[in-house]
Amino acid sequence: MREDPRIAGLARLIAGALRPAPGAGRVVLALTMGALCHALFAAAVLAMIVAMFFGLSESLGRVPWPWAALANAALILQFPLAHSALLTPRGGRLLARLIPGRHGGTLATTTYAVIASAQLLALFALWTPSGLVWWRAEGAAFWAICTAYAASWLLLIKASFDAGAEVQSGALGWMSLLAGRKPVFPDMPVLGLFRVIRQPIYVAFALTLWTVPVWTPDQLVLAVSYTAYCLLAPRLKERRFAARFGDRFERYRARVPYVLPKRRLGNAQRPDDL
Repeated sequence: MREDPRIAGLARLIAGALRPAPGAGRVVLALTMGALCHALFAAAVLAMIVAMFFGLSESLGRVPWPWAALANAALILQFPLAHSALLTPRGGRLLARLIPGRHGGTLATTTYAVIASAQLLALFALWTPSGLVWWRAEGAAFWAICTAYAASWLLLIKASFDAGAEVQSGALGWMSLLAGRKPVFPDMPVLGLFRVIRQPIYVAFALTLWTVPVWTPDQLVLAVSYTAYCLLAPRLKERRFAARFGDRFERYRARVPYVLPKRRLGNAQRPDDL
């Protein structure tokens, strides 16, 4: 049986981290960044799940209106703007400098995950609710929508695993540093959900925005804004992939649709063809 690269790469990373290279200062830095990264990541995901479940009708923000509209708009914009900017070459160089010393480059993916998690946590924890609730699901509709909401999150987890769990979670940087190695990025994702569409993470995230049991003006603004981002931002990602993987990515792009799967899934790209 052929080795699954999604599991093999993660297993090698974990095995290396379990045998840290000598260097107490480096080990402490790696473990500290790892703990910070995953704590913030877990807090951000929990905040997202809970806040959107209630349609952003419950949060900690208390900015008086109408200034709350500006504060909420800033919270919406800060994530996609910084998220995309840090993925550019200039953003990568900035990430490598944010941790002083010679380990900033190794920790860049972890630093990126820390920043993204803090941004999402701020968005959902500091949102100021409008106080208006348009619709709240009840009875069978409530359970059906909750099932769809849970399925959307499971789909997002699956897509993140297919893309490379070590990168998506921020583990690549700090575990590589712990092992005393340079980070080894996963290959171009073509397995799992990436056989069906090219952007399953963005599609799954968009689905979480629309499968909530409570609808408010707040949730609608968030859903429309971030769905637009999920449709447009991957274009920048695909430019980076085209530059990195060349003809291989072009063949993949020609065969696998962007966000809407083909009716005949049997035509999905096989890894051996790429």
